[in-house]
Amino acid sequence: MPMSSTIASVSALQVRLPFDHGGPAPLFAGKRRTTLDSVWVRVELENGMVGWGESYGADLDAMTSIFRNRVAALAVGRDAQEPGLAAALDRTLHNMGRSGPVTHALSGLDIALWDLRGKLAGVPVYKLLGGARRTRIPAYASLLQYYGDTSLVARNVASAMAAGYGQVKLHERTLDSVRAARAAMGAGVPLMLDTNCAWDRQAAIAAVNEMREFGLHWVEEPVWPPEDLASLVAVREATGVATAVGENASSLFELMALVRARSADYVQPSAIKSGGLSTLKAVADACAGTFVTHSPQSAFFGPGFLATLHVLAAQEQEVAVERLFCQLGHVPYAQSVPFEGGAFQLSDAPGLGADPEPSLLSGPCVS
Repeated sequence: MPMSSTIASVSALQVRLPFDHGGPAPLFAGKRRTTLDSVWVRVELENGMVGWGESYGADLDAMTSIFRNRVAALAVGRDAQEPGLAAALDRTLHNMGRSGPVTHALSGLDIALWDLRGKLAGVPVYKLLGGARRTRIPAYASLLQYYGDTSLVARNVASAMAAGYGQVKLHERTLDSVRAARAAMGAGVPLMLDTNCAWDRQAAIAAVNEMREFGLHWVEEPVWPPEDLASLVAVREATGVATAVGENASSLFELMALVRARSADYVQPSAIKSGGLSTLKAVADACAGTFVTHSPQSAFFGPGFLATLHVLAAQEQEVAVERLFCQLGHVPYAQSVPFEGGAFQLSDAPGLGADPEPSLLSGPCVS
């Protein structure tokens, strides 16, 4: 008799992971950040099977309210294996906004549904994506911001290299920071720069031209607003430095347009913002065989990170996964998806390959 795949409940857990990134607490939306927050989505079937997803947590209370008041009511009673279920809910809820918290919530639901589909089939998610081309996924260290403090930049770049990372990304905006990072890592190591939309077109061109001698692998979101694609293309053409963009794209439609127009060299959807694992797979497929590389943003640690690993395992081109470089109060999946030799190793366990540790779910990080 086939196993039931009817959804019995959908709930959202607020997860706050204390962290130390080797410097003063960075700012997030104008406030000091001491925890890295997201919402972990728990979808239970009538047969008792549980799948896990993750949603962006800019405002945890707002996110859990959307799940409680909108998403759960629409999802309960539906078949978890229904093709396009999260997309169908997106259509239903489109009048609540085409980006932002509703899209973030549905991203987490989509990831949990993929986890369940893998578990129901008894196979890892990468098998559902066409099979793994690799199960060892290299990682790059993504440093949080040190606001131009070159001593902190150099110290933490050196620490990342010592920890086994073979690539580093800065979240800085100054020439001196880039110079300090390159000196700390040496020649030949890929160095990326994310400015979080720091400049207008002319300021971006001037700044990147100054930094170019230090061998930037890419410059990420160099212009404000990130939708100003003409300026993004102008930065690449004027500097010769590859560009990256996509974590703030509002929809799969916008991401696919980026790929078709080759508006950037690297397109970076976020699994927990942009529509879940389904969006990452669609963008990866669109990038295959083109000059555009699918390199997802993954500055998070829960089921969304696992979903990103599975897509990278299955996609045509090998790329390194982004990993925020910091010390966490609790490291999710430290044993089940280990980081060894500069890479994360996926197993052949069903679904996303790991469930949250009971110690995390019962501890102070989760409410």
